[in-house]
Amino acid sequence: MTARAARMARGAWCLVRALAVCAALLPPPAARADGATAERLGEVLRLDEVVAVLREEGEANGRELDRDMLGGNGGAWWARQVARIHDADRMKAVMVQALGNTMSDAEIAAGIAFFDSATGRHILTLETSARRAMADPEIEAIARAAYAQVQGSDDARLAAVARFVAINDLLERNVAGVMNATYQFYRGMADGGTIKLDDRAILADVWSGEEETRADTESWLFGFLLMAYRPLSDVEMADYNAFSRTGAGQALNAALFEGFEVMYRDISHALGLAAAQAMSFSEL
Repeated sequence: MTARAARMARGAWCLVRALAVCAALLPPPAARADGATAERLGEVLRLDEVVAVLREEGEANGRELDRDMLGGNGGAWWARQVARIHDADRMKAVMVQALGNTMSDAEIAAGIAFFDSATGRHILTLETSARRAMADPEIEAIARAAYAQVQGSDDARLAAVARFVAINDLLERNVAGVMNATYQFYRGMADGGTIKLDDRAILADVWSGEEETRADTESWLFGFLLMAYRPLSDVEMADYNAFSRTGAGQALNAALFEGFEVMYRDISHALGLAAAQAMSFSEL
């Protein structure tokens, strides 16, 4: 899995709930949200914009995979596979379904109320803009360096961002997300017959990089959040942390991570399988 692929997976896990596990691990809510309500929350969260960013990153990752794994020989066939795998309508549908399956009507209503407020809309705009900016390697390097400069200091905004990360368990969930995506990619390659590794060997390889993944994810995550949230007032940042602590905030966090888990499980495995097919073509 390429470095860009890992960044793409990590960015996906951050993007909306940095804007904001499985449902089976949570107690079932008293009432499930109907599809129309979940659709409305998806509109308020600007999932169309989010998916567009993720699709752009997926296409860039596909080009990098073509260069690094396929020797630039993927051609039109590979481009079609990448586009098919990153189908925007399907990606959005997975996210909306997770909102509807995991959240109650009351929790969705609270999420709509917060993110449709002036503060919520400001947060969403900043997060999406920052994520697009982080697609530029030079901007990403600047953001990481900015975090390194304040790391361990008494910087007030760093403290507020650290609280946000802790409230939503963002570091652990992002590390798990990157590792799961990496596992699924290699599982796809194994299923395609390109690599001869069983699950145990793949898991061992993924876990061997856990420490590096954690350090890299922390640097990326805090760099991104600091860049996104610097323009927020102290009151806006406090309001966001307060919402995140509520039952609705926690339910939204869980729903979004569930959606990303399903989305990137399928995308990563499909990419690995397609890469295996492309590599087998080149050997004919």
